[in-house]
Order: sequence, then C-alpha cells, then structure tokens
Amino acid sequence: MTSPWIAVRRLLAASLWMALAAQAAPMRLAVDATDLDRRVLRVQQQIDVERPGPLTLRYARYLPGGHGPYGDVTRLAGLRVQAGGRPLAWRRLAGDPFAFLIEVPPGVATLDLDFQYLAPVRGSGERISITPALLGIEWETVLLYQDGPAVDAQRITPRLRLPAGWQEASALRDAAGQRAEPDAQGWRQYREMSVETLVDSPLFAGRHLRRHALDDSPGAAPVSLALLADEPGALAATPEQLAAHRALVAQADRLFGGQRPFRHYELMLALSEEFGGMGLEHHESSENALRPDYFKDWADAIRGRELLPHEYVHAWNGKAHRPADLLTPNYHQVMGTALLWVYEGLTEYWGHVLAARAGLSTPEQAVDRLATTVAEVQARAGRRWRALADTQIDPAIGPGHSREWEDHQRQQDYYDEGLLLWLEADLAIRQASGGQRSLDDFARRFHGRAPGRHADGSIRPQPYTEDELFAALHAVQPLDWRHFFHQRLDQPGRDAALALTHSGWALGWQADESRFQQHERGWEGDSGTERPQNLAHSLGLRVIGNGTLTQVFWGSPAYEGGLTKGMTLLAVNDLAYKPERLDAALRANTGGDAPLRLLVKDGERYRSVTIDWRQGPRQPLLQRQTGQPDLLSAIYRPR
Repeated sequence: MTSPWIAVRRLLAASLWMALAAQAAPMRLAVDATDLDRRVLRVQQQIDVERPGPLTLRYARYLPGGHGPYGDVTRLAGLRVQAGGRPLAWRRLAGDPFAFLIEVPPGVATLDLDFQYLAPVRGSGERISITPALLGIEWETVLLYQDGPAVDAQRITPRLRLPAGWQEASALRDAAGQRAEPDAQGWRQYREMSVETLVDSPLFAGRHLRRHALDDSPGAAPVSLALLADEPGALAATPEQLAAHRALVAQADRLFGGQRPFRHYELMLALSEEFGGMGLEHHESSENALRPDYFKDWADAIRGRELLPHEYVHAWNGKAHRPADLLTPNYHQVMGTALLWVYEGLTEYWGHVLAARAGLSTPEQAVDRLATTVAEVQARAGRRWRALADTQIDPAIGPGHSREWEDHQRQQDYYDEGLLLWLEADLAIRQASGGQRSLDDFARRFHGRAPGRHADGSIRPQPYTEDELFAALHAVQPLDWRHFFHQRLDQPGRDAALALTHSGWALGWQADESRFQQHERGWEGDSGTERPQNLAHSLGLRVIGNGTLTQVFWGSPAYEGGLTKGMTLLAVNDLAYKPERLDAALRANTGGDAPLRLLVKDGERYRSVTIDWRQGPRQPLLQRQTGQPDLLSAIYRPR
C-alpha cells in the first residue's frame, strides 16, 4: 500500500510538472498526408526546451481504448533531431524502445524533429489505414511527447496537409472554433490543445464524404454522422435509415439524461473494402469502419449497426466516466483492466439495446442476435477453466499471439459475455422491483452525471471504482451486487443461458439458421473475410467454401475425430465437399445409424475421419416461455 507521504510527494511532483508545462510554449506539429502511393505520413515537430541536459521523448505505447500495449514504434522511421540546423544524437533508453533520450546542449531553445510514419500496406497482415480513397490519422502515431508532465498538461498546435480535394472528418476545430479549411498550400491549422485532446481526436479523410446532422438543436451539443467511402454510391442512405441514426442520439439522451458529455460529437464511419475494419471510442468522436454494404439489405441483416451505438455510448461510459485504473497520466504507464466488464461489457449491452430502440435493428433481429450470442458464449470450452474476470488481462498481453484453439484459450470475452452479464442485472432489477425500475435508472444515476472539464472546455474524465459502482446499483435496487457480479465474474463454468432467466425467453435449437445468421457477414472491413459455414453447435467446426477449417471447437465431435484448424475438408461421404452437401449429410443422418465419413487434407497427408454426430444441424433461437412476461420486448422498446 502506498503511504500517505509518498502519495503527497507524487501529487506535488505532478503539480510541479503541470505548472512547468503550462509555462512552456506549445509544441508545433505538422503532418503531411499526401503520399498515398507509399502510405507514408511525413512529420515535422518542434519542441521548445527550457534548460540543457537530458530530455526523454516518448512514443505512445499504452493506448486508450485498446487498454494495452498496442503502440507500434517500429513504424516510426527516419528520425532526425536538430537544434539551430545542427544535428543532435539520440538513443533509446535501456529496456524501453519507446523512449528516446536526447542530450540538449547549452544555449538551445528549440528542437526540430522530422520523421515518417510508415502505415501498413497490403499483405502486411495489419489493418490498412491509408488507401487511394481514404485515410485515417491517429495522432499518437505521428508525435513524440515529453516524459514527465501528464499528457493533459502538455500543449500542442497541430496542422495537417491532405491530398488536394479531400475532405476531413474529426472533432478538431480551428482557433475560431470552426472546421479547419485548407490554406493556399493545402494546410489545415487547428487550435492549440493538450496532447491528450489531440490524441483523443483522430481524423478520417477521403475523396468522398457526406455529413448529416443528427441533432443540431439550439443549446444542445451538436452530433453529426460523417460518412466516407471508396465510391460515392456507398454513401446513399434513405430518409428512414438516417432517421434511425437520429433516433440513436435521442434514445441515448433518454437513457442517460442530463447533458451530453461533449462539446460536439462526430460519428465517423468509413465504408470500404480496403480500409481496415475498426471501432474505437473518443470523447468527441468515434472511429468506425465497416463494409460498403452498410446501407444495403437493411431489412435482412444488422450489418454491424450495433457498432455506432457501442462507440457512442462510450462517450458516457468510458470517456466521461472511466474506471480509475484505466485513467493513466500518459501513454507509457501500464493500464489496469479490472473493470473492463463495465467499460466494455456494459457498453456492449447498451449498444445492443440502443440499436433496437433506435430502429437500427428490429426487435426480431435483436432477439436473433441475442440467441447467437448466448449460444456462442455457451460453446466456449475455455469457460469451464478460465473465469470471465481473467479474460480482462488479455489487452495487457498485447498483440501478436495466435489462438489455434480460441474457444478453449478464450480472449476478450468481456464484450459479449459482458452483454449477458448486464442483461441479467437489468432483468434482476426489473424482477425485484416488480417492473418499477430497470438498468436505465442506473444509467441516469451513474453515467448521466455532468462530466469534468479542463480550463479550455475539453472533457476531463472522472474516475470511478467498483465500490462506487455497486453503491449506485444498490441505490437503484437494494441487492448484494458484489456477490451478484463476482459470482458470475470469478467462477468458471456457469451456464450462459441463465442470463435469460426472468426474460420470458429461453435458448432453443432449430435445424436452419435464423435470418440474422443467414445474412450477417460481420463488420470487419477485410474483403477476404468469408462468412464460414457455421456448424459450431453440431459437428463443432467452421469451414469456408474452399474447405479450409477456420475453427474446430475443443471437445466437440470434430475435435474427437482428430480435426484441427487449418486442415482442408475435401469430401463428405465420398463426395467432394460443398457446403450444401455437408448440410444435406447432416440432415440425412439425423437419428441415423452411422457416423459421417470425411476426407481431409493435412499438409501433404490425406486421411479419412469419422465423426459420430447423429442429431442433425443445430442452430440457436430464442423461444417464448408461456406464462412469463416478455421483458426482452420491454427492454428493446423505444423510450
């Protein structure tokens, strides 16, 4: 435990750093984003220094929203440091490749830095952020900040040059508080802000942009939807589709009450086959990238339409109000992740609910989506040995780790299993209060509070602890909430379908996929991501059209038959594999007297495999329970 004296010393040191930073001139940052062919961002940065001696500059490693060490310093290249036109040497700090040490000579007042950010290119295996038609700039990738002062105390004035004719979407504004316009040389100049605000204000830009006001009522913080796409045709939205996005803003207001925790907000949505899929929250904007069919087949599939509600909810849960151990003063301090079941899990729940309330999904789609979630969570063998709370450590493990048996290893399950956790909490409140109260009341009490603000009007995150969370829940509905949540968080093996208790619905099975499953492709922007034939709940595998097994479930009939992810399915009952043939063989073998015969290829080897499954295809659905009130419909009903 930290002693009170050490805590006081840390506080005094932080106050001193903030005072020194406030006196220093802001850093100047210029980013040239016109080199689309090579996917290179060219950076110039000026940093004023007050005294000679060692100076440490840092490249962001622990990223807000990623909750872990997802910064990639290997993409910084060509770094040169000069003072008065003379080069200065730099070196890495021992054991920390993200820290650069510079010895500042006497008489030097300003350091001039230039370097490049090398964005991923096709074939790199990483998310593509620059294409011929679109680009995304996350400012932490194109700047170095000073060690010592908190990033909310370091000031910076950025400017940006985009390709001629391109438009930008972001929360950034110029000195007059307007959207920045390019000068004669194509540079956009933004107002002075903290490094924290800049990093929290990423930018999308492209050849084709269409902006829609979702709410610009007088006196309210305006909210807009900025659509960007490879081709202008993907931007076409019907009045009804735009009305659903406007309803999202209205439904969020009714959920959280109070004032909106931002000065203005931009939902940035890129629709592309090339630009990598993503969703990332920020105080006054969100980065969202989906496939270009977002507005097509609206009645058939949700098409990732729960993504925008999820990221928008983060403005309240995660940005304005944040778990204390995730609120760090810089981007090199390790983040705590003990409350990701709230930060992400509760947000996943509200994203699902608000999509239905706003009309971004129909109640039928919402029910089908929930059935799929319950069944997928239930199918994870890793739930029998690894508690949900332990999956919160995954962001700290960082990138670059394979998961050949992903359902057994588990990963960031606090998203969809967190959705079920908070659904169960909502149902518990409704049941205990006789329908008089719900989790909506908690949302207004806890996340609807007015946000903190810095002197320049930017949002100051307010930290909260688990104790404060449970106290707020108890004020809405008296219950031992600590026991309620930790019984579900800390104990492996609980039946996922128990989350539906008191909902009026139960998990069931049918031979055919639901309409949701038939049409949902997922939201990732990778054009090569093919929707597999999903036999997770019968044979225990997923297979794409060329026969490649993309997943084999631990302990399933396919697993017992010796199948492994990466093998190729060549034949079913002596006929060449086709999805419809495998489905037909499953149906024909329902209650049959012989196992299925499969021919598979494993590298250069061929072998025959038998799988003893005789219950036919199984796909999830939710079934109404007679005699019980339909609380799901009550939850999904617009406010």
